[in-house]
Amino acid sequence: MSGLDDGVFVKLRDMVYERTGLYFDQRKKYFFSRRVVQRMEAVGATSPFDYYQTIRYDGGADELEQLAEALTTNETYFFREYPQLKAFAEDILPEVLERKRRKGHRFLRLWSAGCSTGEESYTLAIILREMIEDLSRWEIHLTASDLNREALLYAKRAVYSERSVKDVPSPYLSKYFWPFNGAWKVDPCITAMVRFQHANLLDLSFAQSLQGLDFVFCRNVLIYFDDSSRRRVVDSFYDALRPGGYIFLGHSESVSRVTSAFRLVRRGDILAYVK
Repeated sequence: MSGLDDGVFVKLRDMVYERTGLYFDQRKKYFFSRRVVQRMEAVGATSPFDYYQTIRYDGGADELEQLAEALTTNETYFFREYPQLKAFAEDILPEVLERKRRKGHRFLRLWSAGCSTGEESYTLAIILREMIEDLSRWEIHLTASDLNREALLYAKRAVYSERSVKDVPSPYLSKYFWPFNGAWKVDPCITAMVRFQHANLLDLSFAQSLQGLDFVFCRNVLIYFDDSSRRRVVDSFYDALRPGGYIFLGHSESVSRVTSAFRLVRRGDILAYVK
């Protein structure tokens, strides 16, 4: 298989961008090219240009989606970026819960945006179950969305490798997982708390359907967008959050470059953004 020349790379990259908002600059050409070659082999394309022609002129909408999914397959695991989750669990979540209790509110809404194969979403469910003593009195809505349909199917199966659970605290591993065919299956009490949905973060109607959010977790996702798309996504988060709601991003990400609408909150070394 021949590699991608700059012309075909730009054509394919721009098609992906127009459909998904995901942007791959020249520095990511090697990664992009490897994923294209995988898809070429899957569909039997004889050259990168032939593959481009297939998508562009032969009704290739489904294949374009397959390519986008291949480009967004991320390695993730339970309790990733643990210090941030600890700050959420022990500091910020109790603050929000207490504020709601004082008002007589017993509902909590969270969105795991760009949930990949579900480890983050189930991690959040475990934290909620551990930290909310009167959980049965609360109405919890934990929505998890991703562009990648295969990743969502994996998440719904809720069976994970040893590598995925390597950072799960031992008490939680024995309490919320059980051995399953050489892997680990998440307990139904956790899976029942999460609703998985297929969604593009640039689909503003989806964010609008999640009004009144208390927390948005969108970690290590915005790195795939250019500034224009980031602004659209972050603006949709702002509109979907209730006043006092929080956004948590990956450690290398920031909303400050694209909007001043959020107030930066520091908890030790951990940063979050509040509406």
